[in-house]
Amino acid sequence: MLAADFIWRALAGGIGVALVTGPLGCFVVWRRMAYFGDTLGHSALLGVALGYLLGINLTVGVMATALTVALLLAAGLRQQILASDTLLGILAHGALALGLVLLSFLPTLRVDLLAYLFGDILAVGRSDVIAIWLAGAGLLVALGWLWRPLLAITVHEDLARVEGVAIEPTKLAFTLMLAVTVAVALKLVGIVLVTSLLIIPAAAARRFAATPEQMAAGAAGLGTLTVIGGLAASLLWDTPSGPSIVLAAVILFAILQLVPRRGLSAPH
Repeated sequence: MLAADFIWRALAGGIGVALVTGPLGCFVVWRRMAYFGDTLGHSALLGVALGYLLGINLTVGVMATALTVALLLAAGLRQQILASDTLLGILAHGALALGLVLLSFLPTLRVDLLAYLFGDILAVGRSDVIAIWLAGAGLLVALGWLWRPLLAITVHEDLARVEGVAIEPTKLAFTLMLAVTVAVALKLVGIVLVTSLLIIPAAAARRFAATPEQMAAGAAGLGTLTVIGGLAASLLWDTPSGPSIVLAAVILFAILQLVPRRGLSAPH
């Protein structure tokens, strides 16, 4: 009975994350923001370190750090201080290095870095599942509200500006949503792998979607399948759960490449 409980909690948590990362990942793919997702993921370790140092909830620490990095990135891109890929690299590796340095100041604390790097979905508790679904529902509502402005910016930013779309606030809102998503998904798939849930299901769904809405729904569905498949493989072969989920996504993506393409090349 206990075994069944932790499996169902892992499934519920994983599906909750997949339903959010799928639609959000569509914009990550369309806007070529994969490295941005990596930057937020790398900053998560700094949030973990600050959480331990300040004695606050680790999820709160991760979310605060990811939001701060997202705001710094948005400010840097708006001021055109550096090229976007250069700025992303500085923020990503700087945050990761600072997190590791801060953890070194806690010699009496045993920190399982592998759990944070690769996740531990099988250790998700009931409160974690509730938090994931509540945060996910809020993120999906926000994405629904921003859907048309985000699409307009993605298709043609200058035209969207002429049509009265609030470009910078919309971009910032989406950036903050990605930061919250990274914080929510951290415990399940970890820092290293969190971006893969944003990218791979969306990239796979792109081949078969005729509209952006179909792609978002398809990405959520494929993400759910990869969570189920990865968890099943992890339990069957005793492999790490987070990497197993991502590997299932990669395998599914590879299989779908054999199917004739019928999807859209860009949102419209």
